[in-house]
This record gives sequence, structure tokens and C-alpha cells, in this order.
Amino acid sequence: MRRRAFVVLGAALSLAALTACSPATNKDAAPAGVTKLKLATDWRAEAELGGYYQALATGEYKKRGLDVTLIQGGPAVNVPQLLATGAVDVGVGSNSFIVMNLAKEGAPVKAVAAFMQKDPQVLIAHPDQGIHSIADMKGRPILLADASITAFWVWLKAKYGFGDDQVRKYNYSSAPFLADKRVIQQGYATSEPYLIEKEGKIKPAVFLLADSGYPAYASMALVPDSLIAKNPAAVQAFVEATAAGWRSYLYGDPKPGDAAILKDNPEMTQDVLDQAREKMRSYGIVGKDGEIGQMSDARWAEFFKVASQQGVYPATMDYKKAYTLQFLPKGQ
Repeated sequence: MRRRAFVVLGAALSLAALTACSPATNKDAAPAGVTKLKLATDWRAEAELGGYYQALATGEYKKRGLDVTLIQGGPAVNVPQLLATGAVDVGVGSNSFIVMNLAKEGAPVKAVAAFMQKDPQVLIAHPDQGIHSIADMKGRPILLADASITAFWVWLKAKYGFGDDQVRKYNYSSAPFLADKRVIQQGYATSEPYLIEKEGKIKPAVFLLADSGYPAYASMALVPDSLIAKNPAAVQAFVEATAAGWRSYLYGDPKPGDAAILKDNPEMTQDVLDQAREKMRSYGIVGKDGEIGQMSDARWAEFFKVASQQGVYPATMDYKKAYTLQFLPKGQ
């Protein structure tokens, strides 16, 4: 079961550390013409990271002159902190709030590509409760993680008029949901619905927030400004290779990526990988050819407008410092 952190940089990560952010240094010198990059993912190896694993396993990074070391994420891995201290060169940002939080703190880090055009966040309901849309959930108890309250819950309140009195604490267990048919639960389209179906022997009603207008991106490549200035060609190569990895993983032969994922994460199983990959395709989460990795000023402006109007960010914040469109994949 996947836990998604909406990281806000705390006091332990000072602005001085953020300002000093620089690419990771590798003790072993790379061969001439090869750039070494350390990539930190946002969670343990899984299908939702399949494009990165596929690009590594099929040599997409290598053939573009990159020697990429993949550092597996998890509950104890703070990607923004690793970037800020220069421990890694590239990090996977789970959602748009992480990117904006970095900009709010003045971190010299930018999103250079979004490898999920739709945030996979969903709300899950029991199938026999007359809930046919997100609007029908108004007044119902909703299980939310603490971090979600200052993230997609902000959008739900603005769009649907939901109230904080609906919030119930979510501890990443589906037991409370299965025990009460009135309860709604947050989840990831590629994870919790499948687990609920297996454990609870029910087929839940699933509502992808993105399909109702939630404007956030997900699985973004985050790069320090210093690497962008020092080696923009390497940044472009990383983005192109990762986009190729995602195309191959979703629409080609996923076996190389799956094998790498299963090696890194022995707790993962093939059935979970298969269903997650199918969900990513059917929901259009990563996007079709021509969309993979893309971002736009309009989408970021829409996201910032909602978040700032709800007080998450000051309206005067320069949100465009959070991203750059300079390195979007070309020739798809």
C-alpha cells in the first residue's frame, strides 16, 4: 500500500541548505562523455515508477550518455532534502504541492517534466450507497491522511463545498472503510482499489480526482538549478530517456522494468504490477504519445490559483519559479 507524502520543508532544512543546493558529487569519475546522475524515487519500487526502471533496464539512459544510479524511496526518504543537500541530482516529486512547497521555501529546485499527466489520487466509496459522483460525497465521512488536508482536500472544499467536519483520520488501513459502508476513503488509483477488492471481496466505486478537474501533476522530475545551469544537456537527456522508458513500459514490453522493480522490492508481486500498469493506461495517468512528460503554464496557473485562494500559498508568490518548460520531451 502506497503512502504519498505532501512534504513541507521544515526547520531542519534551513534556507541556507536550500540555497547551497548543488548536484551530487560522485567519487568515481565517469568515462569521457558520460554524466553520472543519482536519481531518488519517491517510493519503493513499483509500477508507478516503472518508466524510470524501464529506462534504466533497457539502456535508454546509457545510450544518451548518462550513468544513472537509482536510489529507492520509502517512508524514511525525503526527496526534497536529498536534493537540497546535494545528495542526489534528480528526484521524483510525487505531486504539485511538493513542487510548490519547494518554491515557497525559496529552494533552487525546479520540476523539469511531469511523467504523470493526472495525479492518481482517488476517492473510494462502497458500490451500493448511491454515490455516482464526487458531489454525492458531501456530508459523508471521508478518511483522509493528515497531509491530504492541506493538499487535494483544499481543492475538494473549493469545488464541492465539502466541510472539515467530514474529515476522519486515515492511517493507511482499509479496515475502517470496509467496516462502515457510509465511509469514503482516499487512495491511489493504482493501489487501494485493487487491495480493497482483494481483501474486502467488493468492487468499490472509484473516482479519480483528475477526471473531475483536479489540475495537479504527479511523478515530476525535480532538478537543482545548479545542474540546469551547469549541464542542461544532461537534464534534457534525462527527460528524453525517461519519457522513452515510460512509452516502452506502458505500450511496449514491460518485462525489463518489471524485473528491475521486483529485484529492488521483493515485497512487490507481478499481479500488483500488472493491474497498476493497466490502470495507468485505462485512466490515461501517464498520457499518450506526445503527452508523456509534458507540462504547461496554464495547468500550473490553474493549480496555483486554487491553492492560493484557499490560503495554502500567498497570492504574491512567484509560483513560476517552481518549474521550467525548457526541457520538455521533444520528438514524441
